[in-house]
Formats: sequence, structure tokens, C-alpha cells
Amino acid sequence: MFLPEDFAALYAIEQVCFPPTDQFSRSYMRRLIGQPQAATWIAEEGEKVVGFGLVEWTRNEAGVRAYVQTLEVLPEVRGRGVGGELLGRLEGSVRAADASLIWLHVDAENVSAIGVYEKHAYQAQGIEPDYYGPGRAAVIYRKTIPLAPRSKVK
Repeated sequence: MFLPEDFAALYAIEQVCFPPTDQFSRSYMRRLIGQPQAATWIAEEGEKVVGFGLVEWTRNEAGVRAYVQTLEVLPEVRGRGVGGELLGRLEGSVRAADASLIWLHVDAENVSAIGVYEKHAYQAQGIEPDYYGPGRAAVIYRKTIPLAPRSKVK
């Protein structure tokens, strides 16, 4: 789980994983991480932070819905299951918040990320043209989250 002293390492990963035009600003990323209805998980190899994921959720009359703001893994450790592990942690956090649905946007050309989501039972729900800028579409993925069983009190 994220600790405040991890922020610099997370932002450094943001700068490696996305071009400047697609990066969160530091202040926006701090706000996302600091929300009470959000969870940030980090992945480490030894003492080095190699990835992180950030999810937030909202509650309304339809229930709790979660949105994966970002899932980032350093290029040199991709393909080792880090993204899938982080995704599982994010799902655990939203399950604990009683979310019944988790969704996200992914660059339509990011084949490796799409593979991670599809491997974890996310289903494509549509395309959002120009989401990442002119000519760069996003695929919208979602997954139904089974609610955690409640223990019965007698």
C-alpha cells in the first residue's frame, strides 16, 4: 500500500510511462491519491518501486462504481505479472468498498495493457475516439465485481 514518502518514486514512474502531454500533474496526482474513496498500491522489487495502480470509487443510487485512474509498470519489469498483481490489489480495495463494477480507459494501441485487462476478465465496452488526443482512441473496459460474502451474525 502507498505511503506518502513513495510519492516521488510514483511520479518518476509516471514520467517514464507517459509522454509529457499525457502525464498527470503532480498536484492532480496528489489529490487523486489523497482522496478518502481511493486506493493506491505499489509494486516493489527489492527496495525499488517498479509500478503502481490507483483506483477511486463513487457511491450513488446505482451502487458503488470504481474507476482505475492509472496502472503503471516500468518497462524493464513488464511481462512479469506485476500489472496483474496490482490490478488484483485494486480490485480487492474496491471489493472492500462494496463496488459492483470497475472500469477504465486504455489506449487502443497499448496491446500489452489490453492483454492484462482481458486476462483478468475485463470486457471491452466501446471506443472513445480522441480520448488520448487527436487520432488516439481509448477502449473502455469494465468488469463486474462479485460482492464479498457477508458473515451472518446470530
